[in-house]
Amino acid sequence: MRSIFTVAALLLCFFVSKTALSQSINPDILNKQWKATWISIPNEPNKDYGIYHFRKSIDLPTKPAKFVIHVSADNRYKLYVNDKLVSTGPARGDTYYWNFETIDIATYLQAGKNTVAALVWNEGDYRPEAQISERTAFILQGDTEKEEVLNTNDTWKSIRNKAYHPLTGVGYSTYYVAGPGEMLDMHETIKDWTTNSFNDTLWLQAQKIDRGNPKGITNAFGWMLVPSSLPQMELKVQRLASLRKAKGFNAPSGFPATKTAVTIPANTTASMLLDQSFLTNAYLTMNMSGGDKAGISLTYCESPMVNVGNTYQIVKPNRNDIDGYKFVGRKDSITADGSNNQSFTTLAFRTFRYILVNITTKDQPLTIDDIYGTFTGYPFKMNAKLEIGNPENQQIMDIGWRTARLCAVETYFDCPYYEQLQYVGDGRIQAMVSYYNAGDDRLARNAINLIDHSRIAEGLTLSRHPSYSPQIISTFSLWYISMLHDYWMYRNDAGFVKSKLDGARQVLSFFSKYQQADGSLKNLPYWKFVDWINKNSTDQKGWDFGQPPKDGNGNSAILDLQLLLTYQQAAEMEAKLGLPVYAQQYLAKAAQLKQTIQNKYWVVGKGVYADTKDKDTYSQHANSLAILSGMTTGSTTLSLAKKLEADTSLVQCTIYFKYYLHLAMVKGGLGNHYMNWLDVWRNNIKMGLTTWAEISDLEHNRSDCHAWGASPNIEFFRTVLGIDSYAPGFSKVKIEPHLGKMENASGEIPHPNGTVAVNYIKNGAKWNISISLPIKTDGVFLWKGKSYNLKGGKNTFTI
Repeated sequence: MRSIFTVAALLLCFFVSKTALSQSINPDILNKQWKATWISIPNEPNKDYGIYHFRKSIDLPTKPAKFVIHVSADNRYKLYVNDKLVSTGPARGDTYYWNFETIDIATYLQAGKNTVAALVWNEGDYRPEAQISERTAFILQGDTEKEEVLNTNDTWKSIRNKAYHPLTGVGYSTYYVAGPGEMLDMHETIKDWTTNSFNDTLWLQAQKIDRGNPKGITNAFGWMLVPSSLPQMELKVQRLASLRKAKGFNAPSGFPATKTAVTIPANTTASMLLDQSFLTNAYLTMNMSGGDKAGISLTYCESPMVNVGNTYQIVKPNRNDIDGYKFVGRKDSITADGSNNQSFTTLAFRTFRYILVNITTKDQPLTIDDIYGTFTGYPFKMNAKLEIGNPENQQIMDIGWRTARLCAVETYFDCPYYEQLQYVGDGRIQAMVSYYNAGDDRLARNAINLIDHSRIAEGLTLSRHPSYSPQIISTFSLWYISMLHDYWMYRNDAGFVKSKLDGARQVLSFFSKYQQADGSLKNLPYWKFVDWINKNSTDQKGWDFGQPPKDGNGNSAILDLQLLLTYQQAAEMEAKLGLPVYAQQYLAKAAQLKQTIQNKYWVVGKGVYADTKDKDTYSQHANSLAILSGMTTGSTTLSLAKKLEADTSLVQCTIYFKYYLHLAMVKGGLGNHYMNWLDVWRNNIKMGLTTWAEISDLEHNRSDCHAWGASPNIEFFRTVLGIDSYAPGFSKVKIEPHLGKMENASGEIPHPNGTVAVNYIKNGAKWNISISLPIKTDGVFLWKGKSYNLKGGKNTFTI
């Protein structure tokens, strides 16, 4: 079989049309039980680890102009038509909303014999935490009677590939739940099984399980099938940049950046350290020849690590430095079979900057004919432009965009290497990056849907979804409502927001049960995560595993302030889209809570809010939320913002919560200082990171790629260039720049109605300002205390 990603470029053309296809599905597919059945392999376990092949050949009198099919599997599949990869999936969800992909495969069909083949794998108990599963299964349904010739049933052939075994762990103790590596013996694997010429007479008839059941029909149970709302993921060949170290062989010039064969002599122990030069998500492909019984291990690393004693701990140097450091992480292991044209491609993508390749040959030399990656991720396109001074700003933008892209595949990820889980706290910021940089809200809408689906009987959402182990972070349920409010303000889709208000009511109903008579929360259950506070904060009293301090009665200013902010946002949505009675109720609760917070936590002598009524600990977190929730006005807000900026005695925010810190300081009137607040991002660059780290302690940081740190990709446009929504749906635009010392800045962002572009040039004592809004979209321009009306089209000012 050819390397599965040789058709990546061709796939891109096909994948662009997938969303349009999903909107023209035969209604019977959505409303009636499918004629196709879920199939599996006879005499194989239902739930254990296994890699399986399915195939069926058909004869067509002519090449069809259209041939639409619907495909899904448990856990995952790769679908081939006549040896070409045409779809991967299914997009992750849960059994109540199990996705199927819709594909027109006519391009890949021909007159005469055609073979459709599926690689399906179930990683069993080793599967990623984000992978919910029922049992091993595959299904394909034709859209109309013409395509039903391919419906899955016992006319399909099947076999288990016994060459694969799971390879678990990453070599050190940490929270890792992103799935196993692969141990593959090429002697036992099945080759060329996707081609028309392959002989499958020894394969077994597939075993039927149950017919496909679309969600909502009478018989719907098990996998409740729904059409995926997402496009296919991007696939793009990505050559490895350089060979940093080599031992036991002579490396030819240009390897591995160009396709160049490398030969490892017989009876040799060799190693090579490959450097992508930046972190990436990619399917790794290695093509090889010879080397019978040679062992090859591939270790994928975000960064080098310091060897502490005899055990590996998370201690990391500058990410560019390799001498004297160790490389440990997720592994794949291959045993070569001595033949020509052996090919290995990972089942799932790997996250890496470095790949350590260790090779031990036996009596036959091994030739690595090629080794490369195929980048994958949600097909976001950068549709924003930025020109704000020195190259460092663009570097921050570029790194932020890479971080956001690596944390966005079929869902948003907190991180691609360790977890691949869609957390609400991360997702809120990631969605805003999507709006401002790409203008593509499909993944954000998918995230909101999934989190809404995750709500439990108590009313709370899960902290992350999909996830087969339920986890509840109560504060993240509040951020879910904030995320919904963001969508309402920045995307023109009021009906979608309205459909989610009942879930928001259930969340707030849960919180109301823990409010005391004065409105303050008491002993709120579950994990109350706020931030992984800096270890070098002057005062960490009361902070526990990311949770804020609380007093003896179980009260916390930070929790009360976040609830206040959420009541305000929920009231705004209910007043416009929902029920006035809820808007009134939330406003009344907010008014009471606001007074309680002022009485309980404000410290007159210090001019800040304490973290508890004991008034013995203070944080940037509480005071940021105080400004954002409108606890202060006028000069008091400015004074508090200045303390947030300068008072190092406050417990400091990490890179994540700086999103809220910066919003608060801008609201407090310090937006012109924004470019002075980016030291943590500059430190990441100095330490050689090519994506933003999870926490601010870069030496002891676990994940080197956390998109919750990509907030500059929002604020360069919202704060510095000043482009913001001024009404729900971005129906009005506010332009309020904070240029600081800049005298020349410009940029543009995608808008639901088109593009918003701004250009600021200082000419002597005056500014030449150009602002372009989409047609039929108006707004307001705020400059040095004055307000100017904006109309659709180009607006120019000399001020």
